[in-house]
Amino acid sequence: MQQPYEPARAGEGSSRILVVDDDPTVAEVVAGYLDRAGYAVDRADDGPTALARAAAHRPDLVVLDLMLPGMDGLEVCRRIRGQGPVPVIMLTARGDEDDRILGLEVGADDYVTKPFSPRELVLRVESVLRRSRPAAPARRLAAGGLTVDPAARRATKNGGELALTLREFDLLSFFLRHPGRALGREDLMREVWGWDFGDLSTVTVHVRRLRGKVEDDPARPRLIQTVWGVGYRFDPSGAEDGA
Repeated sequence: MQQPYEPARAGEGSSRILVVDDDPTVAEVVAGYLDRAGYAVDRADDGPTALARAAAHRPDLVVLDLMLPGMDGLEVCRRIRGQGPVPVIMLTARGDEDDRILGLEVGADDYVTKPFSPRELVLRVESVLRRSRPAAPARRLAAGGLTVDPAARRATKNGGELALTLREFDLLSFFLRHPGRALGREDLMREVWGWDFGDLSTVTVHVRRLRGKVEDDPARPRLIQTVWGVGYRFDPSGAEDGA
C-alpha cells in the first residue's frame, strides 16, 4: 500500500529528491539520509505514484528502484524523462549487470547496487547534482557539424537540436573540448562523471548512446572513434572526409 504522502521538509532552495522504492525500510533510510544532508525529499512506492509526484513537484533528481510492482523502474525512467531532462540514479540488485546496462540505456545517470551504503548514495546524489547544475559561462564549442552551448545546455547537429541527457551533454562537451586526443575510459569517468572509481561499462554505454545521436551511421562511427586498448577519440574531420 502507498505510504501516506509526506511533503518535503527542507528549506526553500534545497534540491528536491524523489525517492521511489517499494521497500519501506530502504525508502525510509534513504529519505532520512538525504533529509539530513539538506535535501527536500518526496517518496513514492510504485510507478504511477512516482509519475504523479514528479508531475506535481518536478524533482531535481530521482532515486529509482529498478524492481517496482506493476510498472518497473525502466518504464518509470522513460516516462519521467519524457517530461523533460532530470537526473536519475537507479537502484539495482547486485550482480544484475544486464539490468544495470538497461538502466543506463534508458538514460539513468548513475546506478547503485543493493545492498549499498546510504552515505555512498548521498555522495552519488551530490556528484550527479553538481554535474547537472549550470556551470560558469563558457564559450560555445563547434566541430564536425556539432555545436554545444554550455550556458544554454543546448547541442545541435547540422543546425538540428539534439535530445541529450545531462550526462550525454557533458560527455559530448568534453569530447569537443579535446578533439584528436585519445581518452581512456578511466579519464572520461574521472573528468565527466567526477568519479575516481566505478564500473567502466557506464562510460561504454553512454558513448554508445551518444553515437546513436551524433553519428550518421552509429554502426560505423566517424566522429567518436574507438582507440583499441585505450578508449575513444573525437575526430571532427570524420564528418568531412570520412576518415
